[in-house]
Amino acid sequence: MNLFEKEELIRTAAEQFENRRPEELLAWAVERFPNITLACSFGAEDVVLVDMLQKVSPRTDIFYLDTNVHFKETYETRDRLEQQYGLQFVQVLPKMTLAEQAEQHGDELWKSNPTQCCNIRKVDPLTDILKNYDAWITGIRRDQAPTRANSKKVEYDVKFGLVKFNPLASWTSEDVWNYIRSNNIIYNPLHDQNFPSIGCEHCTRPVAVGEDPRAGRWAGFEKTECGLHK
Repeated sequence: MNLFEKEELIRTAAEQFENRRPEELLAWAVERFPNITLACSFGAEDVVLVDMLQKVSPRTDIFYLDTNVHFKETYETRDRLEQQYGLQFVQVLPKMTLAEQAEQHGDELWKSNPTQCCNIRKVDPLTDILKNYDAWITGIRRDQAPTRANSKKVEYDVKFGLVKFNPLASWTSEDVWNYIRSNNIIYNPLHDQNFPSIGCEHCTRPVAVGEDPRAGRWAGFEKTECGLHK
């Protein structure tokens, strides 16, 4: 498939699946791109997609970026999901340990330069793992942040050079939680403690009533994304 054909396929699919159920898009995605993977952070959107994917294509790889500094509740959620579905998530680690990072860049880099920390512990590992696939699936939604407002259900990810599927792009937070409750899905208990968006332990705090849902990420910095999504 040449570039023009791929662009036309993506454009047509984005239009075709805009108003269809996420499960339908997932089924089409894994059939059209067998070498596909789901990125899971164990947040609410991602556990929904894990459940959907297990029903559509249980052998499709699901990976997570293990920064070594996730909340214990996040790791526990991982373990519970693996037991529930009988699967094993692909662990993707940074090339640099926390000790090596502290030695080269100073202790607690997330406090002095969170963007560099994210690059080392998330963006670089993501770049490496995605080289093994032709397409990837994410849980981003348009109403999560202004930076995601124009996300299409199917698009070409220029940053990583592969096709990107966002099956929940048009969903609201209410849609996500309705699915979780209706299907009795395992989810991160931190969501019940005012953590709508959960990242690394050092860079995530609870959100107060009336605050933006992503206000708890990198509080005190003009940073709203870790760099995984353009």
